[in-house]
Amino acid sequence: MKKITTVCPYCGAGCKMNLVVDNGKIIRAEAANGVTNQGELCLKGYYGWDFLNDTKLLTPRLTQPMIRREKGGKFEAVSWDVAIKYTAARLKEIKQKYGARSIMHTGSSRGTGNETNFVMQKFARAVIGNNNVDCCARVCHGPSVAGLQTALGNGAMSNSIGDIENSKCLLVFGYNCADSHPIVARRVIKAKEKGAQIIVCDPRRIETARIADQHLQIKNGCNMTLVNAFGHVLIEENLYDRDYVSKYTEGFDAYCQQVAKYAPEDVEHLTGVSAQQIRQAMRTYASAPSATIMWGMGVTQFGQAVDVVKGLASLALLTGNLGRANVGVGPVRGQNNVQGACDMGVLPNEFPGYQSVTDPAIRAKFAKAWGIDADKMDPDIGYRITEVPHLVHEGKVKAYYIMGEDPLQTEADLSLVRGAFEELEFVVVQDIFMTKTAEQADVILPSTSWGEHGGVFSCADRGFQRFEKAVEAQYDVKRDWEIISLLATELGYPMHYKDNEEIWNEMRELCPLFYGVTYEKMGTLGHIQWPCPTLDHPGTPYLYKDNKFDTPSGKGQLFATEWRAPAETPDASYPLVLCTVREVGHYSCRSMTGNCAALQSLADEPGFVQIHPQDGEALGIRDQQLVWVSSRRGKVISRANFNERINIGAVYMTYQWWIGACNELTQENLDPISKTPETKYCAVKLEQIADQRWAENYAQQSYSDMKARLRSAVEDAKSITA
Repeated sequence: MKKITTVCPYCGAGCKMNLVVDNGKIIRAEAANGVTNQGELCLKGYYGWDFLNDTKLLTPRLTQPMIRREKGGKFEAVSWDVAIKYTAARLKEIKQKYGARSIMHTGSSRGTGNETNFVMQKFARAVIGNNNVDCCARVCHGPSVAGLQTALGNGAMSNSIGDIENSKCLLVFGYNCADSHPIVARRVIKAKEKGAQIIVCDPRRIETARIADQHLQIKNGCNMTLVNAFGHVLIEENLYDRDYVSKYTEGFDAYCQQVAKYAPEDVEHLTGVSAQQIRQAMRTYASAPSATIMWGMGVTQFGQAVDVVKGLASLALLTGNLGRANVGVGPVRGQNNVQGACDMGVLPNEFPGYQSVTDPAIRAKFAKAWGIDADKMDPDIGYRITEVPHLVHEGKVKAYYIMGEDPLQTEADLSLVRGAFEELEFVVVQDIFMTKTAEQADVILPSTSWGEHGGVFSCADRGFQRFEKAVEAQYDVKRDWEIISLLATELGYPMHYKDNEEIWNEMRELCPLFYGVTYEKMGTLGHIQWPCPTLDHPGTPYLYKDNKFDTPSGKGQLFATEWRAPAETPDASYPLVLCTVREVGHYSCRSMTGNCAALQSLADEPGFVQIHPQDGEALGIRDQQLVWVSSRRGKVISRANFNERINIGAVYMTYQWWIGACNELTQENLDPISKTPETKYCAVKLEQIADQRWAENYAQQSYSDMKARLRSAVEDAKSITA
């Protein structure tokens, strides 16, 4: 029996854990004394490794390469040599016919690690010849990156997860840490125990609101209005730090002019929050000796998300809550390596280390390191994953190489996405499970999973941490970066790596922000936060020391703008607001947690639609009944879950469910800067289903049929080569 130290593959908290292995099998998980989790784990950490046993509770593992030689045909199981040659030939053909920019790529924000993401973006840029590489950060914290880069010069969390418990005031905006990051929630509880004031801005009475000193129960879709009102109070009541603003910020006069229109008394009807509550919240925040703003996708998944992020950063600038310990701005990233995917340049506008693709000197540096002609590198910003459906319909994207993502489950307005997939000429899926997206692929390249390989992850507070291999893979699968290297070599660009560390060192040499983070320095339990520019640098627990910002002028940029209403609002036909949220026991597209017996027992298909009892009773719906939920884009079945802690007029659905898939209902309405969809707001209606016995049978049969279809896609391919 042995214990292997790794990092949890689910949320961005970066919890260290030990996998206990006996005779080549994982038998349990134990908490390790990591910097962020301090010897604790949540449900997913303790029980979320079971998918490695290929339980097939939801969907089976991909066990061998498969190709589909014609649209709608069956998969054929093939050797790796055949799969690589076929994929390379098709990509080459499409590139020659339509140009390099006709091919789109994704990295993965889940368990594959930073090394693979580095290799994937290198493949896009050095082999295919475009910047069309992106990841799921686009649909979650893309606005945090874009907004903070503009306001402060860096798109990451400015403080450390450990700082949270020592801050004297926490302003929690659109973020339910109890469900999203339970280990971070522990820090919030500790802060409360140490006397911190907690202010929560959320339409629901979430767990943090229950312990908060102030809960501002904002109406859905009014974030910018409330943030502007906060700024108004800071200025009008002279609560801001005049000296700090004068020395370290720019744009104050324009900011004042904009927020002057947002007196709390004038916007009560929009926010649903009383002027007194708004004023008291800012008095508390501004008077605290240290204060931290935390937010989640309740801020970022709106059509005006980048504006709101810049507005939140402005509150920190106005009060001087940056550049020292226990203060800052904290967009707590969602998946376990969404920060890492961005760090590694799986972004259409930036190379690894947040270096601009439009800068000729930066392009020349990467071209020299990669042995290619700088003049042949794409000088333009690439495509974003949320733009792909439209780009396909416009004939601009013809092929899609998808690694570790499931856009046919996770993207907004799934009918639009499905239509695009039908038009694509070639789809390659590299994954560990047969997902909804893998089912539509022309080629499936099966990879090793977390637990079957090691590497480096970046957690939400910029901390690099090593994770190790625990067990051997049981199937004919390969490491993600090895698959990409084989394709690159077949396409005429020889790419060979002996291990993760060789890739990591290549990346370090190209990225000044990360250069000092060596494998040795990370060790087993190391947590090295970038920037870490030199070998003797200890890492950076908080950004903007001495109030030096990474903006062109070196000063923080104050920002406010007019509130814009969501693109779609309730009406007589669709009278309720739908907001998508997280399920504490599941994660992402659920391909991993849905295959863990303990986690599946917590909740299963078709999922739930949370509704206030008053709304339910008005519709004649009873608690736990199955209902139809529909929008202008689709219709799904779900189970009504009465909840007095949510606001009247709104319903909430988690996005992990495959039958009750809320993204059949959501709208895209992309933020104009980050291109992140407005999945936190759309108009829906709920309808009774008179025959509940029929509804139960329908839901279960739909679920059973889907699982059988996905299993047969894998098993039938096996039989072809048998």
